[in-house]
Amino acid sequence: MIEVNAVGLVCPVPVIMTKKALNTIEEGEVSILVDNETSKENLEKLAKEMGYSYVSSKKDENIQVIITKTLGEKEEKLEEENIVVVIDSDEMGKGDRELGEVLIKGFVYSLTEMETLPKSIILYNKGVFLATKNENTIEDLKKLEEMGVEIISCGTCVNYYGLQDSLKVGTLTNMYTILDRQMKATKVVRV
Repeated sequence: MIEVNAVGLVCPVPVIMTKKALNTIEEGEVSILVDNETSKENLEKLAKEMGYSYVSSKKDENIQVIITKTLGEKEEKLEEENIVVVIDSDEMGKGDRELGEVLIKGFVYSLTEMETLPKSIILYNKGVFLATKNENTIEDLKKLEEMGVEIISCGTCVNYYGLQDSLKVGTLTNMYTILDRQMKATKVVRV
């Protein structure tokens, strides 16, 4: 049995750690220890989506989820797609700014852990801050670029915000290219 200690870690880290552990075995059990109900529910959802059985129980002050992978069960693989991710803000969602900044950081990090990577990430409007000023996302964007993901930022937006000398990852582009990438995509994920 593989053991994963995700106590004290927040979404999406326990799910990513578990998925990595499951990928290392053909069959067997992975025991994951978490300390909150949300992580437990996310792990149960992962098991269901992958077609694996699971059992959750209380273990001292924490929660243990055991996912069982048996031969014959397979993850559904997404067919190769031209996925484009479009980010137009330096925060995710509407509401509290601090929470939005935490969410966008988690989103960009989660992209680095996906089995199916987007072909391109397009940053425009305040989204260009993620490739210029936001130190919380620059390293993950660099990692994605090293993994073959095209990172492009709107040149007009970079100029508008006075960030011409601040681009730390990717390249500048124009509206024609931004539209072209989206029109050729099989799927556009807008954040």
